[in-house]
Amino acid sequence: MRDTWPAPGKLNLFLHILGRRPDGYHRLQTIYQLIDYCDYLHFSSRTDGQIRRLDPLPGVAATDDLCVRAAVQLQQATGCRLGVDIGIEKNLPMGAGLGGGSSDAATTLHALNRLWYLDLPMAELAILGGQLGADVPVFLHGKSAWAEGVGEQLEPLVLPRSWYVVIVPPCHISTRELFQVPELTRDCQEITIGGFLSGQGGNVFAPVVRRRYPEVDQAWQWLSGFAPVRLSGTGSCIFAVFESSERAQEVLHERPAAWGGFVARALNRSPLLGCG
Repeated sequence: MRDTWPAPGKLNLFLHILGRRPDGYHRLQTIYQLIDYCDYLHFSSRTDGQIRRLDPLPGVAATDDLCVRAAVQLQQATGCRLGVDIGIEKNLPMGAGLGGGSSDAATTLHALNRLWYLDLPMAELAILGGQLGADVPVFLHGKSAWAEGVGEQLEPLVLPRSWYVVIVPPCHISTRELFQVPELTRDCQEITIGGFLSGQGGNVFAPVVRRRYPEVDQAWQWLSGFAPVRLSGTGSCIFAVFESSERAQEVLHERPAAWGGFVARALNRSPLLGCG
């Protein structure tokens, strides 16, 4: 059996660090906005227990690939003797702050839970996903959400229908390195959903990334000529919101050729939830 499953990206509409927990993890507040720009994963069940990645990802060994790790983790947690071949159509750029790796892992857990006939409840899948990365649970639950804790405390949100221009500067940013930057703001005051809707909130990583990555700063200055700009997560992508697809496409068409980019529609519900 071979199946194709979507793995949508996300944008962080804001991202605050509230402090550090005793275990060393940072306490966060953010909004995850799901978008309709996706990776697509292909799964073919195997009877011999092997887990194989069919499509190489530059710079990512198979053993480090979150899809492979998710499959291995699910197999070990359940004692499943089935295996899988995993193919991927990679559209979400790596290191860009769009959650591509986490979304791929979530889709792998969701799909194999069905294809291997495991029927684990969502709560158990979310625990497994959280061990792979803080962003994985939101993709498993499949709804845009307000998030706290390390990103695992989720409150679904119904957000306005919007269109985003997402610009992808030619650089890769390491989340681990950014969290170690000494000038990073780590003591934001808590805000509420109402506070965000009234204009509070920003991304504490934005000034750090703009100082350290000139390509991001240049793209930021260009896109800010059309609309207010935000940074997504801890990556290199910046974005701005527009009221129509037509206007978003016009702005994207004007971008310098050296930058990648795309137009994405805001989603309140992931296409993954309609699969399987």
